[in-house]
Amino acid sequence: MRPFLETLPTVPGASWSMLNRRLDDGIPFEWHHHPEYELTLTLNSKGQRFVGDHVGEYGDGDLVLVGANLPHTWASRARPDPAQPHVALVMWFRHEWAQALGEGFAELRPIAGLLARAEAGLAFSPQVSERARPMIESLFEAELAERFLALVRVLLLLAGDGDAEPLASTVAARDLDRADRERIDRVLLHIHTHYAEGLSNGDLAGIAALSASGLHRLFRRHMRTSISDYVMRLRIGEACMRLSSGDQPIGHVAEAVGYHSLANFNRQFKALRGMTPRAYRALFRG
Repeated sequence: MRPFLETLPTVPGASWSMLNRRLDDGIPFEWHHHPEYELTLTLNSKGQRFVGDHVGEYGDGDLVLVGANLPHTWASRARPDPAQPHVALVMWFRHEWAQALGEGFAELRPIAGLLARAEAGLAFSPQVSERARPMIESLFEAELAERFLALVRVLLLLAGDGDAEPLASTVAARDLDRADRERIDRVLLHIHTHYAEGLSNGDLAGIAALSASGLHRLFRRHMRTSISDYVMRLRIGEACMRLSSGDQPIGHVAEAVGYHSLANFNRQFKALRGMTPRAYRALFRG
């Protein structure tokens, strides 16, 4: 259940990627991240979405834009229409791709503002999501050039949504040179793979080819939080999924996500979620 670096499908002749994902058995909890922005419209499905340290409910028509390299997943609980599959219409594009649109065309400059707001994730308002839904559905049926123009129209619509809700509490900086970017990517991949197993600052510093103090400064500058806080938020995010979707004892949940002290787990969970793990689980019972 650790976030993995996802390699996205390519579309021949296209400058961005897309996927019409249909699942009869439900959308599984699969933490992952990638350098592209991700716009996802979820249909005939309800459950929870996890974006960075955000945990929230989603339902039919949920529309979210996730920033680059931000761990995320959806985990479904039910389908409004049991005869139809869970559907996720997913579009991926690079920051440079969207930035070039705004820099090259004055009419498209609002897209740059959308990117800045979406780095920590954005959930769009029900009104705007409802307007975007038929545009996105038809986009998946369009020819290559019209598909590109349709995505631009969708992004312009979303850029004007003043009621879009920010999701994660931290965003990554973009002012890293290539060497530092590669260091951070290596460290994040290791953290995402091993956060429940215990992490050594010395090992992470070795992976980054930096001193421990050098890694601390680089990580805080890039992720705008400490390594320990970042790991805590990943652990609590997975704990939320386990608590809401199963009957595993709370002590087992704590151990599975990397806590050897139940008291420490309870304390950190309450600090992030504003309630105890037991109270959180009770929200999904009854």
